[in-house]
Order: sequence, then C-alpha cells, then structure tokens
Amino acid sequence: MGATELAVQALTLAFALIIFLYLRSIPRQALSRLRHLRQSTTESHRHFVRGAQLLSRARAHSSPYTSLALARSAVAEADLAIAADPRDAAPLILKALALDHDGHRLPALRALDAALSPPTSKSLSDRDRADALLKRAEIQLALVGGRGRQLKRRVDLAIGDLEDVLRFWPENGKAKVLLGECYEKKGWKEEAKGVFMEALKVDGSLISTQEG
Repeated sequence: MGATELAVQALTLAFALIIFLYLRSIPRQALSRLRHLRQSTTESHRHFVRGAQLLSRARAHSSPYTSLALARSAVAEADLAIAADPRDAAPLILKALALDHDGHRLPALRALDAALSPPTSKSLSDRDRADALLKRAEIQLALVGGRGRQLKRRVDLAIGDLEDVLRFWPENGKAKVLLGECYEKKGWKEEAKGVFMEALKVDGSLISTQEG
C-alpha cells in the first residue's frame, strides 16, 4: 500500500471520528439548554406567584400607603419573572396590573403592549388574551381626556381591543359595557344603545349599563 493510500485512509478515519464525537455531543448540549430553560421557567414562575400574591394583598389592604408599597413590590417581582423568561406574557400582564394599581397607567399600557405583541403573545390562551385586551381598553378609556385627536385615538384603540375581546369571549358583559361607552363618546347613540341592551341580557346587574 502506497503512502498516498495510507494518507487517504488516515484522513477518512479522522473525519469519521470527528463526526462521531460531534453527534455524541449534540444530546448533551441539548440537555444542557433544556435544563437551563427549565430552571429559567421555574424561577420565572416563582417570582410570578410572589408578585401575584403581593398584588392581591395590595388590592385588599385598607391602608393606601401599604397598598402602594405592596403594588411596587409586585412590580419588582414581575420584573424578575420577565428577566428569567422574557417569552412569557403572564409576568408582563402582572406588571401592568400592579402599575395600574399604583396609578402608573402609561407604563402599564406599555407592559400590556409587550404582552400582546408577538412572539410573547403566543404564550396566552384565548381567555387570557381577552382579559389582557379588556384591561388595555380600560386603561385607554381611563386616559381619555379633553377633545380632539388624542381622545379619538384612544377611543378608537379601545374599540379595537374590545371588539377583539368579544370575538374571543362573546358573552363578556363588561366588554359590552365599555364598548357602549366608547360608542357614546363617538356620538354613536343607536350603536351604544344596542350594545348596552346586549350587555343587560348577559348581566342585568351592570349598573352602568342600566344608566346607559
């Protein structure tokens, strides 16, 4: 056997060995990534649960000072959950709810925008998406003031969200009430009356609907 043939065989064996070692390393690397992902998800869930508990206490507390302090702690836990798993929309929604409780509506809107934007929104069920859209519409309407383009823009954004809510959740009485209020602000009285009547059929105890 000549030197050339020996060299070719040696190169072939070396190449086969490299491929073998590479294929063996793939499962180990994948397992390592999966382990890191599971740790991140567990950590995110832990902070999310803490934040949700803090927000629940904030809403129930009679002292405004303590309530705000608890809401701010909930925001901090939500931020830690987001850092651990940025692809999960739930901590972003928790942050928005805590910020809204604290009176910071514009940052709350930004958090909801992030939660409802792809790819993060893929982690939401239809009902969770509807809840987030409903909350965003509520905040948009709470920020409505004055006249002109700013009012029209916020009302139009709220209408878009509320119509999406009713596609996911047709029997949501609260969404119907808010949609009726939006129609009123736009001067669409007949449309508002129709939506209010639909809301009363869903839930006759809705006081604002009866007033509408």
